[in-house]
Amino acid sequence: MPQHTLPRPICGHCDGFPTVTITTGQTTPTGQRQTITANCPACHGTGHTSTPARAHTRIGA
Repeated sequence: MPQHTLPRPICGHCDGFPTVTITTGQTTPTGQRQTITANCPACHGTGHTSTPARAHTRIGA
């Protein structure tokens, strides 16, 4: 019988979008845009929190 695991709560800081690519405005020698990658500092790029969010945080109060 399969084991069902509960989904981990989504990070409240990044709303599940933990990694973004930001353009620096400069181009590389080949003509492509130079970019940097930034990870969410709260979840370290996973998109999930290790502990459940508090009740008043989830309802937006």
